[in-house]
Amino acid sequence: MIKNKRREDWLCGKCLIIMYDEIFTLILAGGIAVLFSWAFKTLPKEDWQILACVPQRKGIDGVWEGINFTYYGFFNASAYLFAVVMLLIMMGSISIAFVGTLSVVILVLSICMPAARLIARWVEKKQHTFSVGAASFTGILIAPWIILLVNITLGKWLQFRMPILETLGAIFIAYAFGEGIGRLACISFGCCYGKPLSACNPLIKRIFQHWNFTFQGKTKKIAYATHLDGQAVVPVQALTAIIYTGTGLLNVYLFLKGKAPAALLITLVMTQGWRFISEFLRADYRGRGRISAYQIMALFAIIYTIVMVIFFAGSEHIVPNLFTGINSLWNPGLVIFLGILWVIAFVYAGKSSVTYSAISIQIIENNRL
Repeated sequence: MIKNKRREDWLCGKCLIIMYDEIFTLILAGGIAVLFSWAFKTLPKEDWQILACVPQRKGIDGVWEGINFTYYGFFNASAYLFAVVMLLIMMGSISIAFVGTLSVVILVLSICMPAARLIARWVEKKQHTFSVGAASFTGILIAPWIILLVNITLGKWLQFRMPILETLGAIFIAYAFGEGIGRLACISFGCCYGKPLSACNPLIKRIFQHWNFTFQGKTKKIAYATHLDGQAVVPVQALTAIIYTGTGLLNVYLFLKGKAPAALLITLVMTQGWRFISEFLRADYRGRGRISAYQIMALFAIIYTIVMVIFFAGSEHIVPNLFTGINSLWNPGLVIFLGILWVIAFVYAGKSSVTYSAISIQIIENNRL
């Protein structure tokens, strides 16, 4: 009897261990679902654009001119942070040294963040703009070569090596999560918006007649760029958020099951394929031509990734361990790094260059004594 009880306990414990990947994925899915259900209802409102106003210069009338920090920056920074944490868990699960992952993250972000502005300026001919599509395209191009660079320099020195396909899979899955959650920033700022339903064909109207976005506030981009505030538009940001995070959830599960090449290909085909399709639903300016530069980038990224998978095929196969990945996060230096990363990303993306504030600071007479 005791022997049978021990056997049952052992089997239950083994089943639980086997289910950890599924439990982890379901917890992520549940948290994201709750976040999105709140965000899609709340963020199109006017009061969810500006997070804080910081006084900068005082005018002769006693009113301060302020710098605005936006929820766009908050959600973008939070998306960056979430993506990096997911990357660290996946890289930790295949026992990659933290210093290797950190090196790749810093190098990729240091190139992609400026590229997001430079490419957007080139395509859209505007000075004060930012494109996640441009950043992701740059990251897709440079990631394999940065991994190789780190392997032959720092890796050789510190005696570690990052497997190319597993590392690329982790990076692009993290990117899918990051861009998916980052679309909440676009909803709060009113950018990357869809076409008005009044201008869509009957099928699109029927699909989105009960689920659409109506943005409020004259400082949102949809208002000052195309005067579409107050009109029902295709919720393209929400669609992107759902498709990208759904792709991330599917492929983080595949990654944890040791299927990194498949996860890599599915992630790139889904995200870049949707980027190509979604452009036809968007109303914001995407450059000249029926097919935009961003759509061409998306198609090229898919082809480029297929070539990379073929080129690096045959590398060693590694079975990830979720516990090892999660345990790798318990590092004081890592926590400090993540905090610094969030602050830098928030200031970089959140400092508004298209709005300002006029702040009048007064004494509350009843409370001054």
